[in-house]
Amino acid sequence: MEAGEPILSDRVRISGTVTTATLSADGQLRWSNRLLDVEKEVLGFSVEGLKLKIKSFVQGRDEICCFAGKQTHIRKTFVLQFLSDSSLRLWTHKLQEYLDSLGRPKRLFIFVNPYGGKKSASGIFVNDVKPLLDDANVAYSVQETKYQLYAKEVVKSLDLASYDGIVCVSGDGVLVEVLNGLLIREDWQNAIKIPLGVVPAGTGNGMAKSLLDSVDEPCAASNATLAVIRGHKRSLDVATLTQGDTRFFSVLMLAWGLIADIDIESEKYRWMGSARLDFYGVQRIFGLRKYNGNILFVPASGYESYGEPLDLENRIIVEGESETKFKEGPVTTQQYGYKGPEVDLKSLNWRKFDGPFVSIWLHNVPWGGEDTMAAPNAEFSDGCLDLIMIRDIPKLSLLKMMTGLSDGSHVKSPYVSYLKVKAFILQPGPRNDDQGKGGIIDVDGEVLARGKGAYKCEEETLMSYDKLLIKVDQGLATLFSPN
Repeated sequence: MEAGEPILSDRVRISGTVTTATLSADGQLRWSNRLLDVEKEVLGFSVEGLKLKIKSFVQGRDEICCFAGKQTHIRKTFVLQFLSDSSLRLWTHKLQEYLDSLGRPKRLFIFVNPYGGKKSASGIFVNDVKPLLDDANVAYSVQETKYQLYAKEVVKSLDLASYDGIVCVSGDGVLVEVLNGLLIREDWQNAIKIPLGVVPAGTGNGMAKSLLDSVDEPCAASNATLAVIRGHKRSLDVATLTQGDTRFFSVLMLAWGLIADIDIESEKYRWMGSARLDFYGVQRIFGLRKYNGNILFVPASGYESYGEPLDLENRIIVEGESETKFKEGPVTTQQYGYKGPEVDLKSLNWRKFDGPFVSIWLHNVPWGGEDTMAAPNAEFSDGCLDLIMIRDIPKLSLLKMMTGLSDGSHVKSPYVSYLKVKAFILQPGPRNDDQGKGGIIDVDGEVLARGKGAYKCEEETLMSYDKLLIKVDQGLATLFSPN
């Protein structure tokens, strides 16, 4: 049977008019002048008497959303009234059969973070997420997060066999917690296979933005929910950060220097909302700090000319990494769980950059937030992290460069080194102007380590302000994706 050939054709009544409806083998549902792509637009259906109610999510007519003039989508129910019970039964059977063939999730575990961002996640779930899931006949269990690392604790013992995916209605933080919870399980090899979804409802929505922007869709909760319902999946690189026996798993970014200082220290102006980043960013630019230290990295193919060969001291660091314990942080991992990718570090082509640095920024996906395209060339599963490095730059040039973060044009600045790396060692040092003060290492929006004299340096962190190793496991995790 040809893909577009009808497998069903019946007379139905729609809005009082009798017409012919057809369903083709490739999932095209037609009647009168209407065409529905079942895979892309149909959420599910219900039956009421002889009425087949098709629940859809279709492009709205003459409804232009506020996201750069892109069209939005709306929920819409189409009612097809059949003329016989036997025809209705045949249609429901074939339609369900086609939907089942798409591999869509049937049951989800959903985290809702009521405290993140503008504290709007609960409302977003009720108003945007729940109606779509209900229309798609997706069953779900909902758990509100209660405190930081709550999602990680829940996932450690969650019966994953009961679910087809885990969805985070939150910013990026809960997604990172879920990933870390999966990878410290004893059965992590199977646990990490469960698809993860993210619905933007926080301060930082970099992962959701990256996924939806890849198909030119607005970063909206409804679009992200549709991506989960449709069940398409894509692989995602996972970076393992190691310091001694302590590990942390990252999927978004690492920042040290200017970006980390702005992200973390601007918390004191949280009452300003997202404007706090711009406000404090200007302060930090005109009171620019530089940090001593160095970075060692393995360049991806095509980037071998960046940096310099290692000297003896740094080669010893690389060669001894597998035997030498870095300074341990206050919290250590369990004995079981994922240890990170097995890589012979000594066999790799290591290069280095010496400081002082204005900013070191590693990115796994293109967007760091809804309005920050940090790494325009980043890919979800290329086995690399994108490194955006600034060592020296005039303040006015830096201010101008920062305005390019919204479209990724900042990487074209002559003061920016932009390359892809396959492994990375950060050796952070003190501020250039004050040897008694260190910096902040920011990973996925949370503080991983604070140096002496840094902002809130008295607070405990997972790792110490010391050298740390980053390795990338290509495509280790799985995301629900719009394509």
